[in-house]
Amino acid sequence: MFIRAYLRASTQIQDAERARADLVRFVEERGQRIAAFYVENESGAKLERPELFRLLADATPGDVCLIEQIDRLTRLRTEDWNRLKAMISDKGLRIVALDLPTSWLMFAAKPDDFTARLFDAVNSMMLDVLAAVSRKDYEDRRRRQAQGIAKAKTEGLYKGRPADAKRNADIAALLAAGHSWTFVQRTTGASRSTLSRIRKEMVEEAAES
Repeated sequence: MFIRAYLRASTQIQDAERARADLVRFVEERGQRIAAFYVENESGAKLERPELFRLLADATPGDVCLIEQIDRLTRLRTEDWNRLKAMISDKGLRIVALDLPTSWLMFAAKPDDFTARLFDAVNSMMLDVLAAVSRKDYEDRRRRQAQGIAKAKTEGLYKGRPADAKRNADIAALLAAGHSWTFVQRTTGASRSTLSRIRKEMVEEAAES
């Protein structure tokens, strides 16, 4: 079984490889190993992703695309999700996600034809459901964000992006790299409250991705 692991995060300051250990552990517990990793920092709401397309180009019939969660693969609009599904189907690629137990059957002993077709139908339906949920979550978060900004503007509280955007980006990068808050404070001169705010923003962005 040729397993291709796909790891994604939305922004450059987020750790796209965060779930690597979980994916490795998952396949090793089933007596398998991951043959190739595809890692990128791109929005899940965007269809054209270089590493995802490279995975599709490399794939051969029967290969497995392993992901942590369905939203790592898609937060796409319905029409784009349908396009991606068609590409996956054309390549004969099978999707296995840690948050989709019905997909784990790909690692079980080969079932009879009827059972295999039944599992494929159930798995396809669940993929569509989770893809729709991922997209709705993305749209809900975007809408709440826009509403919050609009409200802040009407109350004269919205200031836009901070003036020192580069410093804040450096802080986020250092935090994402695992440096201690003390080290980041000494390196950037930022206050602890600033670090706390940026960390909160990183967590919120990761949830949106």
